[in-house]
Amino acid sequence: MQRAIIICFSIFIGSLTCVQAAEPATREPYGIGLEGFAYPYPVHLLPLVNDGEQVRMAYMDIAPAQSNGRTVVLLHGRNFPSSYWAPVIKTLRNAGYRVVVPDQIGFGKSSKPQGELHFDTLARNTVALLDHLQIAKADIVAHSLGSMLGVRIARAYPDRIAHLVLTAPIGLEDYRLYVPPTPTEKILENEDRLTADAYRKQLETNYALKLPPEQITPFIDARFNIKGSAEYPRWLRAFVSSGQMIYREPVVHEIPLITQPTLFVMGADDHNAPGKANAPEALRAKMGQNAELAKALAARMARGRAEVIPNTGHLVFLEVPAKYDELVLGFLAAAP
Repeated sequence: MQRAIIICFSIFIGSLTCVQAAEPATREPYGIGLEGFAYPYPVHLLPLVNDGEQVRMAYMDIAPAQSNGRTVVLLHGRNFPSSYWAPVIKTLRNAGYRVVVPDQIGFGKSSKPQGELHFDTLARNTVALLDHLQIAKADIVAHSLGSMLGVRIARAYPDRIAHLVLTAPIGLEDYRLYVPPTPTEKILENEDRLTADAYRKQLETNYALKLPPEQITPFIDARFNIKGSAEYPRWLRAFVSSGQMIYREPVVHEIPLITQPTLFVMGADDHNAPGKANAPEALRAKMGQNAELAKALAARMARGRAEVIPNTGHLVFLEVPAKYDELVLGFLAAAP
């Protein structure tokens, strides 16, 4: 088990020197709070109450190398633990930013609630974390599902957010216009049936177009090692709830109303569209034109801008880190 942790940690901090080491034949299961899965910085827990349920929000709080007095909050995607932000954390802290990296409730090392997930609740939780850390105003850098949450935070708490970076966001269209509603129990059944090999293919096809297979392995471990936990059914229900949240609570209609400077960083080859496989065949081709959607939305915003990176997929900051860092640091450095 110790060797497996070292392998995951090495990948997330950007070194691939260990990945060829043999993995143990059998591994202990992770807990549904990703107990046993290493994060690159110390993890803290903030007690919260969501809909009457006591939960704990995990987060990393990384001090800058030399402070510029500003804070960046990183918001993760649906299929990824917040540890995957490790290279971006390093870039930002070296540039003088304090970096706060939460696992949203329902994800990563945070609690998996019994109740349903909602963007408004996750937004309140994130602002509660800022209050706890005595951060009056922050920049948000978000990825995928985290970008939907970033939009909701920027709209609900505009005085708390200076800049907004939406990295390969989903939610740039209203999926309800294409995909019929699917019962939660049906989605639970489908997700439970998914194998590690099928998930790897899904990631390599839809997410990590340019990453080597070994760099994708931690994402597979973070999901499938949980299956050995006695609490796996609760993890699975929370995961499915996050998918229903994406479908039921679109944010695309709010994006043109955002007043903060907003940067979309898009991979030209990123065509993710949750639920696309369940859409009528005639509509599928219309879904997931994300780069074009971002450019159109940015043009409707008071202070929006879209950058499209060629030959890049959904994991932009891991696929083209130098270009991503250049865009984000330049954008954040501009006056709000």
